[in-house]
Amino acid sequence: MNKFLKEILEQPDALEKTLKYYTEDEGAGALERIKETLRERHFEQILFTGMGSSYFTSFAAAGLFGGNGISASLVNTSELLHYQLPRLGEKTLLFCISQSGESYEIVELMKKMPQGVFCVGITNERNSTLAQKADAVLLSKAGPEEMTSTKTYISILLVVYIMGWYLAGQWNRQKIESVKLLAGFIREDLTQYEKGIKNALEFMGALPNLQIIARGPAFATALQSSLMFKEAVKVPAAGYLGGEFRHGPMEMVQEGTKCILFASKGKTLKQSLKMAQDIAGFGGRVLLITNAPVDFSHENIMIMPVRSADEYLFSIESVVPVQLFIDMFAKEKGFEAGSFSHGAKVTTVE
Repeated sequence: MNKFLKEILEQPDALEKTLKYYTEDEGAGALERIKETLRERHFEQILFTGMGSSYFTSFAAAGLFGGNGISASLVNTSELLHYQLPRLGEKTLLFCISQSGESYEIVELMKKMPQGVFCVGITNERNSTLAQKADAVLLSKAGPEEMTSTKTYISILLVVYIMGWYLAGQWNRQKIESVKLLAGFIREDLTQYEKGIKNALEFMGALPNLQIIARGPAFATALQSSLMFKEAVKVPAAGYLGGEFRHGPMEMVQEGTKCILFASKGKTLKQSLKMAQDIAGFGGRVLLITNAPVDFSHENIMIMPVRSADEYLFSIESVVPVQLFIDMFAKEKGFEAGSFSHGAKVTTVE
């Protein structure tokens, strides 16, 4: 078994260990300290930052906060470091997300952080620079990861959701049970995926490029999926917000266009399903990943079902078929997915 697939298969354990951490004293205590700080400091801005997968996670986190009436924004760490550092001050609550805690831009930001900023580090590495320098730390429990991000992405995504739900007063027994179900769904899916993924590979055919589309929290996973295709199998792929795809990119759809579209139960399901039908009608092929029943069929649409009903947890489960697709795609091309040829797992240069 190659390392990329091995780390994909470890994802249910990563979710269960992360969940366990936040239902026990240390993790629950870290959440409560952040909630107390938010209540005491009267921050004027809440800002999420990260690079790569961690920046995508920031999108989902800021969206969850905003959807619960907690104003938050996000900025790429490189842009924050070089262009927007003056916006940080003693009235800023800054969430720095980095799987390794050692990304170049995050380390530099720790050195140049203005006085008085309260920084929460969200990372997979307890002994990292980020964890040591931040004022508070929220840990994921994915364990070591060598290849293109899989289990660290979903476990840190779970951490920011738990944090958002906790601060909004929604982290309860029902949510905990939903996460347990999520881990169980993924564990079960990973035991019986080969036929479905082979069918998806045949359906999609050649991939000179790929368009990946989503709305809401699943947009983070669309961006992560596009990064995995570029990084792990060197396929040019672009991630789009569903609404933005209507504003120009739809014009390039024709026979031979290949798309992955995430469509979750929730506020924009109707729009997402309509987009899949429109792309198919213009001749494009759509791999439709959804947790909703679909009452239409089209020769240019292949449905890949997932089961998590929560719109946020959907963004975690729905990345798994993409990971498996990438692994099998690489095997068919005769190489191992997820290894690095021009860089490394942790980016330490700018």
